[in-house]
Amino acid sequence: MNDYVIRVVASLSDLDPKAWNALLAAEAQPSPFMRHEYLSALHDSGSASPESGWMPQFITLWRGKELRAACPAYIKTHSYGEYVFDWAWANAYEQHGLAYYPKAVVAVPFTPVPGARLLARDAQDRTLLVQALVAWCKKEELSSLHLLFGADADIAACTEAGLMLRNTVQFHWTNAAPGESGEAAGYADFEAFLASLSHDKRKKIRQERRKVAEAGVTFRWSRGADIARSDWDFFYRCYARTYREHGNPPYLSRDFFQRMADTMPEAWLLFVAERGGKPIAASLIALSTHGDDALVAYGRYWGAVERVDCLHFEACYYQPLAWCIAHGARRFEGGAQGEHKMARALMPVKTTSAHWLAHPGFADAVERFLEREGEGIENYMDHLGERSPFKAG
Repeated sequence: MNDYVIRVVASLSDLDPKAWNALLAAEAQPSPFMRHEYLSALHDSGSASPESGWMPQFITLWRGKELRAACPAYIKTHSYGEYVFDWAWANAYEQHGLAYYPKAVVAVPFTPVPGARLLARDAQDRTLLVQALVAWCKKEELSSLHLLFGADADIAACTEAGLMLRNTVQFHWTNAAPGESGEAAGYADFEAFLASLSHDKRKKIRQERRKVAEAGVTFRWSRGADIARSDWDFFYRCYARTYREHGNPPYLSRDFFQRMADTMPEAWLLFVAERGGKPIAASLIALSTHGDDALVAYGRYWGAVERVDCLHFEACYYQPLAWCIAHGARRFEGGAQGEHKMARALMPVKTTSAHWLAHPGFADAVERFLEREGEGIENYMDHLGERSPFKAG
């Protein structure tokens, strides 16, 4: 172990993009959101910055000049933009006269997508990285460490290090009918997908799509470098408007999306809804970037400048699902929360985070809470499983 050196780096610009992305590409569960370009764009655009409560600290493990493991860590002064909610823990600390913030988070800011967080060449390096994270938290006198939406290998390393686990539920669509075994082919077309659903769900989807079509709305899509700057501008107008309608400023700046268009355009798919020749809504989908043989799509952002009944469902689910079927995508991840997604055949899956608390008393209390919460999640999953939108048998 003496050959290893731990370095904490304040800026991704100090780390070689090729070395970082090579670690990511070797992971079993990579995602475009952990790419050097994506994380850099978050920071360089000011979207995730110390001023917005995200102080980046990249924990790296080296053997000589070789980068063996790395992860993004953030010193946080709040819990916004995480999607694994710990407000009750923060309130309990405050009620006992203790400071919950600052804390440490290993995550992709504003991005509740499961995938590799601890990039490592092997299991030993990953375990050492977790140990380095905990030691760093103790040195910085942080209240806690939270690894969010981790991959299976991450969770295994955290479990070995004694961190507590917490499950949440997301909804994902899979391009294969239930009951098929092995590497079954995906749906032949959208009608074949509809045919796999129960009569009520199939009827409802057709009704929703018909409302949009009868309103005179059509869609076009562009991928990668084919997305025009004017379409990026229109999308951002829609995205920002949606946030402001809910009383919040948008997390991501226009500059962030420009950096995406410039540095990793292949990761983006844009749907634009038009009526009377004018754009009225947009939906931006992310795509995996490690080979189309296992293409994964991620529902990310949407917005509209006109109200049309059922337009959200068409833009955010039906158009992307039709594209996924036509292009052989294996999975479409619908993001955090939302039982309504089951009616569109996005099925519940458990996601996992790992947690370490410095205060022994609170760590014991949280562990007991997580045991009770875990039982509730299992019951919730069982309940959702009884409401399958697919045909019986």
